[in-house]
Formats: sequence, structure tokens, C-alpha cells
Amino acid sequence: MQHKSISIRPFIGAKNFEESRAFYRDWGFEEISLGHNMSVFRTEGCSFYLQDAYVKDWIDNTMIFLEVDDVARYWNELVTLNLTDKYKTARISPIKHYDWGRECFVHDPSGILWHIGEFYH
Repeated sequence: MQHKSISIRPFIGAKNFEESRAFYRDWGFEEISLGHNMSVFRTEGCSFYLQDAYVKDWIDNTMIFLEVDDVARYWNELVTLNLTDKYKTARISPIKHYDWGRECFVHDPSGILWHIGEFYH
């Protein structure tokens, strides 16, 4: 099969749409509003859709892996954003090392789990 993929953009939900929008902007994503109940957020060529939709089972089982070039640098920058002070249900977890690479973790205000990782090459 030959096809030329351009991007992959997951759809994620939000328990409180306005709070989640603010969280992702504060995290450093650029927001493009697509209407009153959906936005696309992007950074460095990566994008995802945020919807004003909350289904607990869906949110509780959503994980996104964001590959970065340097997890340590990303972690240091992430900590300075004070996201957990601004968003009481948000959490960040420090870097863990694995055989394949290393990663840190972010839970957004709704509970979406982000894996921020770097692969060993």
C-alpha cells in the first residue's frame, strides 16, 4: 500500500472544556478554535482535537504519547509552568527510565494521560 500520510490527530474530550483549553494554552500549545465546542491544539507539527465532550470511561482510558528530542529539557521546562498550581486536578510525574528510553507524565485536568517520551537510538 502506498499512501502519503500527513498527520495523525487524536480527538480527546474534556470534563470542563474552558479549563482544558486554558490548560493546553498554558502548557504551550497553540489553539485554533473550530467552534464553540471544539478546538485544535498544535505544537511543532503535532496536533490534536479537544472536544467539549466528557465520557468518563473514554477519558479514563485515553493516553497520548508525545515524542520529544530531550525529555530532561522538556521536564525542566514543564516544571516551570506550574500547571499543577494553576489546575488542581492536573498532575505531572517525573522521568522514568526504561530499556527503550525514558518518559515523564502529565495528567490534564480531565484525567487524560500524556506520556512525554524520548527513545534511545
